[in-house]
Amino acid sequence: MNIKKILKLILPLILGGILVWYSISKISFDVLLAYFKEANYSWIFLGLFFGILSHLSRAYRWKFMLEPLGYKPKFTNSVLAVLIGYLVNLALPRAGEVSRAYALSNYENVPFEKGFGTIVAERIADLIMMLLIVALTLFVQFDFIYNLLTENFNPTKIIIGLAILIIAFYIFSSFVKKAKSGFLLKIKTFVTGLIEGATSIFKMKNKWAFIFHTVFIWVMYVAMFWATIPAIDGLEVPFGGILIAFIAGGFSIAATNGGIGLYPIAVAGALALFDIPTEPATAFGWIMWTAQTAMIIVFGGLAFVLLPIVNKK
Repeated sequence: MNIKKILKLILPLILGGILVWYSISKISFDVLLAYFKEANYSWIFLGLFFGILSHLSRAYRWKFMLEPLGYKPKFTNSVLAVLIGYLVNLALPRAGEVSRAYALSNYENVPFEKGFGTIVAERIADLIMMLLIVALTLFVQFDFIYNLLTENFNPTKIIIGLAILIIAFYIFSSFVKKAKSGFLLKIKTFVTGLIEGATSIFKMKNKWAFIFHTVFIWVMYVAMFWATIPAIDGLEVPFGGILIAFIAGGFSIAATNGGIGLYPIAVAGALALFDIPTEPATAFGWIMWTAQTAMIIVFGGLAFVLLPIVNKK
């Protein structure tokens, strides 16, 4: 293993450790522990139930990508492969997709490159859903976001900044379209693949079933977040606040290993915009992160054990 790979493995963990320390510094450990002890775990388990439904739906959705390629893996193997992928992602970001494709290759004889290709296409659909949730949030909370920006920034400067961004984007996209080599060509290839992957969904035989499960998965993600809020007595968050905190948490998971350290900070920061006190907001972030991480560790660990057992023949 070269130095670059070692740094990719270690640096996110170090960053996560620093962020954990920073988050804990905002609330004493004893207070945080008290929130965990006093939490209503009925709501937490309801949230986990929604999370499990999203994983099952993701495993079922996978078959719509594999069927046109001539493969029909067992639903059980798809579920176990998905759970293993989530677990591996906690240790090595983006490695979960590789392990998921490898598991199906090993037990269902689906060629690795084909299985991995379908997972990449799925990620494109998930990216589109995340962008749609961001757009929905901007629509639902337009007045709030507009007032927040105008209170903290000069409206004239915002307009000028947006105009500069639009012009810069137009110039940059022109260079990307003409790119023949180098970094710009990589961007061009990525964007082209993104568009092709998105449009290919509408060419699928079971496109509506695929779209239904994609929407269902993300509705369950939001439902998991929403259902966990009442676990902390007296914590009330408006729907717009739920969406903004959910988005903040989602981006934190992509930035560090499973959102370690950063997730509670991101969620608490989003909730602070709605005048929710630091202690319950931070405690909720930690409870939410702990619940979903524990679910991944438990079910992912079981998947590692069960996959060879259910395929022992």
